[in-house]
Amino acid sequence: MSYRLPPLPALRAFEAAARHLSFKKAAEELHVTPAAISQQIKLLESYLDLSLFRRLTRAIELTPQGMAMLPKIRQGFDCLAAAIESSRQGDDGPLTVNAPPSFASRWLVPRLPRFAASHPGIALRLSSSADAVDRHGETMLFVERQTDPRTATSEVAIRYGTGNYPGLRVEKIFAPNCVPVCSPRLPTPDKPLDSPADLARHVLIHDETIGDEGRQPDWAQWLNTAGVPGVDARRGPRFSNAVLAVEAALDGQGVALALSPLVEAEVAAGRLLMPFALTIPSPYAYYLVMSEAMASRPSVAAFSDWLQAEGRQVNRPATRRPGNA
Repeated sequence: MSYRLPPLPALRAFEAAARHLSFKKAAEELHVTPAAISQQIKLLESYLDLSLFRRLTRAIELTPQGMAMLPKIRQGFDCLAAAIESSRQGDDGPLTVNAPPSFASRWLVPRLPRFAASHPGIALRLSSSADAVDRHGETMLFVERQTDPRTATSEVAIRYGTGNYPGLRVEKIFAPNCVPVCSPRLPTPDKPLDSPADLARHVLIHDETIGDEGRQPDWAQWLNTAGVPGVDARRGPRFSNAVLAVEAALDGQGVALALSPLVEAEVAAGRLLMPFALTIPSPYAYYLVMSEAMASRPSVAAFSDWLQAEGRQVNRPATRRPGNA
């Protein structure tokens, strides 16, 4: 099939200028002058017989036609870059997966031997970063980075967030629930944990992974659901990620409100105790996120299928201390 396409330099100029909303920044990225960018945009607009930008006094903005065209142009460059990368390294190149630290260390890593056993030909590289969580307006920065055709590689992301990542392939892994956990040595005859009201005499550990007030599941929400008034839900130490909060609970420092999939191994092994069965849902879920170009790679498809199968086993009833509410 033959294609009648505009000149590639004009499309590159449009994509860069639309992404930055600046001819100057697009010129810096492509190592040309702003006048050259402007000329390429005029050439493209003439070719298409429509306006792609509104030229304001000290800024530019996309027209509706430009806004409609940008995602497809980005996707096209993304696919082109992925095809070139694939030809360089082949399908046997390493698959890089970036995930939140707590998810990586407490849920994914213990399961990776099963993936390696079923897919011995795939070399997987796991990295983790705190910015794999939606917070404080960082979501769009993540989307821009993942859709940037200059960085299209074999990397896929596991994201803890809303699932709203325009222009990317998004596959839900699972939505976790939050449950109280503590060290088995924490309850004593003087300070039992026989009912939720007993939490008034224990330290409450807070996991602030999400950080956004109103979205973070917290002790106030859990106590309200349990119908327990009069407990100060604000007291107790606060930790910026789930790994630290769970470590504090393991150390016997108090009762943590933790994501149940991240503590299921410790509960099953008896290192942590679930004093109460009541859970509350997290407003976020875990998602596998990738460019459309990456989704077609055999290694990515295999990892996605395996991850979905593992995720379907989450939210099964966990072991807890018998006899409690």
